[in-house]
Amino acid sequence: MAALNAAISQDELQLAARNHGLPLEALRYPVTPAGLHYILIHYDIPDVAADGWALKVDGRVANPLELTLGDLRARTAQEVTATMECAGNGRALLTPHVVSQPWLLEAVGNATWTGVPLRPILEEAELLDDALEVVFTGLDRGVEKGVEQSYQRSLGLDVALGDDVLLAYEMNGEPLLPQHGFPLRLLVPGWYGMTNVKWLAGITVVAEPFQGYQQTAAYRYRENEDDEGTPVTRMQPRALMVPPGIPDFNTRDRTVSVGPCTLEGRAWSGWAPVTRVEISTDNGETWADAELEPLDSRWGWRGWSYEWAADEPGDYILCCRAHDEAGNVQPLEATWNVGGYSNNAPQRVSVTVE
Repeated sequence: MAALNAAISQDELQLAARNHGLPLEALRYPVTPAGLHYILIHYDIPDVAADGWALKVDGRVANPLELTLGDLRARTAQEVTATMECAGNGRALLTPHVVSQPWLLEAVGNATWTGVPLRPILEEAELLDDALEVVFTGLDRGVEKGVEQSYQRSLGLDVALGDDVLLAYEMNGEPLLPQHGFPLRLLVPGWYGMTNVKWLAGITVVAEPFQGYQQTAAYRYRENEDDEGTPVTRMQPRALMVPPGIPDFNTRDRTVSVGPCTLEGRAWSGWAPVTRVEISTDNGETWADAELEPLDSRWGWRGWSYEWAADEPGDYILCCRAHDEAGNVQPLEATWNVGGYSNNAPQRVSVTVE
């Protein structure tokens, strides 16, 4: 791992202490245990009592709804296994330094979510002819860049009516933990984590593009502060490796014994299934194909492995990169942007063979 390009401020350290990532050795789990799945909490975890909570569906609909958790659980359930990654994953590795939650590579997880499909609920609410977007409002509230707000994001109808978009009340077969959005959260498979609104309290159908902070100011690819930018949407392809051998406590550099060494990890893309993972043992100078495991879920990550003949003592930098069915591939170098989003340059793992 390259040294960070700037010191982390106390404010950023405070964010890092509140928001935790997946230890990379936990990539071994096909489904991430809830306590190891990455977490980003924009403001505070709301104090929600399930028996006093209800979801309101209103706006440009003919039949507004108010649904309790019991109402939702009484409906036909659907299960989706999906990888979820923070849009800022890799931010701390960018140059120049971007001040925000300082993720390295660990802001990801793969969970099985249970809930009810969103589309039948919107159909029951009867969208009016001028319906354009659906706004999702969480119970978490705070201030960001001077703007006081509830956390809100919107989706166009084409996405909101997708088959696998869920209102999820369970994670890995158990009720949502408070930090994961209890009692209800939105799940939009394939999209970066900011889309999956937690502590969901309201669904409002609108006839014009939503102009909230998290839609028009945050989560946009911008070259500079004056650039309007383009929205962050689906996850870019990425492969991650379980670091082999044993780590140095401080640097996390690895030591591996001479001889055969199995490299393994996971790869995903929000655009299309992963079809190829490449491995380099010489810092990206040459590449070889890894072996892919069967794809268990359209929206979940895909396992891969590679047999490395680590026969020569010395220092190595291991890399991995993913390709998807749509032709997207991880770039060899990151593209900087103001928010530090979607840095999917290949992971690099420093290893000493001895």
